[in-house]
Amino acid sequence: MNEQNAIFKNIEEKALKLISGWIALIAILGVIVAAIAAIFVVGGAFFVIAPVVVLCALICLAGLKIVNPNEAVVLTLFGKYYGTIKREGFFFVNPFSGAYNPSAAKGSAMHLNPKEKGEATTMPKLPVSKKISTKVMTFTNEKQKVNDILGNPIVIGAIVIWRVTDPTKAVFNVDDYNEFLSTQCDSTIRNITRLYPYDILDDGSEELTLRGSSIEIANSMEKELQTRVVEAGLEIEEVRITHLAYSDEIAAAMLQRQQAVAIIAARQKIVEGAVGMVKMALQQLDDEGVVVLDDERKAAMVSNLLVVLCGDKSPQPIVNSGSLY
Repeated sequence: MNEQNAIFKNIEEKALKLISGWIALIAILGVIVAAIAAIFVVGGAFFVIAPVVVLCALICLAGLKIVNPNEAVVLTLFGKYYGTIKREGFFFVNPFSGAYNPSAAKGSAMHLNPKEKGEATTMPKLPVSKKISTKVMTFTNEKQKVNDILGNPIVIGAIVIWRVTDPTKAVFNVDDYNEFLSTQCDSTIRNITRLYPYDILDDGSEELTLRGSSIEIANSMEKELQTRVVEAGLEIEEVRITHLAYSDEIAAAMLQRQQAVAIIAARQKIVEGAVGMVKMALQQLDDEGVVVLDDERKAAMVSNLLVVLCGDKSPQPIVNSGSLY
């Protein structure tokens, strides 16, 4: 087991000494033309040698490789790692070497969550090619149901901006780096979500929440996901939460709770303001000597003002045409 691990870890990227494909193409075509011309000019043994030379030249054509910008080609030779081409251009390599990319045959990766049948995590549709794209790509993690730290079921979704930085690791260290990223993303989102509550229960609490600290939570997801996929030669550029809500079975109850908290907070503000206004009114009446009130009349005035200021409906005024006492 230790020997297998050592072999696995020793596969590192190897740069090839590349030959210009144009020079090689001209040379191959020249050999073919020369071999055919030798048959008619020299004849004799060239009737046997020329076909062999032409066949070998045609085989050499398989060594011509075109690499587009932001692409890479990982080559193997008779089952062994041969090298990686990360430069764009037209090159000639060993014609018996071939591009290796296990995920090419699978096309667009699709990861189904066994607990959430019908909801799939999809990768962008990639062309069926053995070349490895090093472009920045977007992976969409569909909505999945997860419990937060309080056990409340929530529905969360995210997107991941990623790219391949080490094509060699991407094809040799994992079977399919697209599917590997999909699985690790699902696991990371679940692990991080379970560490935080959906919302703050106490007004004085300053702990991070999924709803109020989405940027911080997304950064945590990005760091953990990066540690999970580094062995696959992938780099996570960014993770962002795209959907966050309570699950349907508790959404109504949590909405009532949020409404109750909002009503209580609003009432507290109203009462604080009303008490301040009553205090200011009594102080101003005393300072300006408009009217002198005893404790009983002050209590009645305070009661009336609080009813007027804190009530939900407009009060009906009653005019006192008699004396104050």
